[in-house]
Amino acid sequence: MKEEIILAGFGGQGVMSIGKLIAYAGMKEGDEVSWMPSYGPEMRGGTANCTVIVSSDKIPSPLSSRPDTIIVMNLPSWEKFSPMVKKDGLVLLNSSLINKIVIRDDLEIIKVPANDIADEIGNKQIANMVMLGAYLARKGIVKMETVKQSLKNVLPERRHELIPVNEKALDYGVELID
Repeated sequence: MKEEIILAGFGGQGVMSIGKLIAYAGMKEGDEVSWMPSYGPEMRGGTANCTVIVSSDKIPSPLSSRPDTIIVMNLPSWEKFSPMVKKDGLVLLNSSLINKIVIRDDLEIIKVPANDIADEIGNKQIANMVMLGAYLARKGIVKMETVKQSLKNVLPERRHELIPVNEKALDYGVELID
């Protein structure tokens, strides 16, 4: 088993956090993992992406030029990373912010209205968790239970009061796929 994922958006959308959650949960489950962040010139509002690899075997490089999956939170991320996805790969796109017509017909596209759902739940900062829930429901690369247990380890302590709403957002994402 090997899954290469690129998660991308602008700073402040939480793509680094969900990347860390996937990597941390994979590590807790005994897999080999890598997490490699990349920031634009400004963190909040600038570009942000990370590459996560979860594998049952050693990972020779943390880079991915042909990811299995991309999770994109905004249009510039779609435009940059969609050409890289492997044939028959998976794209989860935040349809609240991306309404561009998909031009590749060799991909599985899952449109997740992440910002709209986050607004419905009552916290705009959890759109990333909605996306992560949908991804986990579709791919199952790590267990949801492990991700939820990892929230305390990955989120800064000042954000621990938000763990219940993050768990709710994860569950909403799962429900979109089930």
